[in-house]
Amino acid sequence: MHWPPIHHPVFLFSAAVLAGIINSVAGGGSFITFPALIFTGMAPILANTTNTAAVWPGTVASTVAYRKAFTPQARKLLPALTITGIAGGILGARILLITPQSVFMRIVPWLLLGATLLFLFSPRITAWIRNRAHLKSGEAVGGSGTPPSLMAAVLFLELLVSMYVGYFGAGVGILFLSLLALMGLEDIHTLNGMKTLLVSIVNGVALGTFILAHKVIWPQALLMLVGALIGGYGGAWVAQKMNPQHVRWLVIAIGFAMSAYFFLHKS
Repeated sequence: MHWPPIHHPVFLFSAAVLAGIINSVAGGGSFITFPALIFTGMAPILANTTNTAAVWPGTVASTVAYRKAFTPQARKLLPALTITGIAGGILGARILLITPQSVFMRIVPWLLLGATLLFLFSPRITAWIRNRAHLKSGEAVGGSGTPPSLMAAVLFLELLVSMYVGYFGAGVGILFLSLLALMGLEDIHTLNGMKTLLVSIVNGVALGTFILAHKVIWPQALLMLVGALIGGYGGAWVAQKMNPQHVRWLVIAIGFAMSAYFFLHKS
């Protein structure tokens, strides 16, 4: 494996720094890093697997911040959710690895468009989740266990969502939030903590599958990992200077622009 021309490392590092800043302010950094890898000439599936390696440590680091947010109810649900998530992540990763590059390239614009729409409507979905949590917390409900039929339905949906994480994964956070809200979790900090932990676990097993298949381009992955961490650290300062809503609209504009670009070049 040879190191690409010097303009590629500079471009990828800059893209990763920008993505780290965006992730810390509003989320959506993968709309920058994944296309950036493709623009350097990397095959689309390798760009996807390498991007997973680059962004995964940042997700794991975020999980630590929520370590005290897990309620007894959340801890009780965690084993079943974890097992299902691991199974889905491995299945999604395996499906990705057997997908022909040409087919995946035709799917990419649809994946980007779907993730952009999820990102666009995520405030409304989150508001619904918050409102539902507020209403439930005001009800005098005893023994708030999740009914077995609902648990089975949510685990099946989680399997599908986890397969999407292993296959592509952009915008998946809001899907996990919605699933967890359906299970009766009420506190928004618990919801965010569970979502972050599960996304980290599922992406972790997908990444392990990619590593075992030798489908991660490590020089680019490590370079972007460092850039994303620097951007994420700096983003804490940027977040105090910028309007997060303005950053959100920038990310949405980038998402639609990247979707349009790949629709025009998917062949």
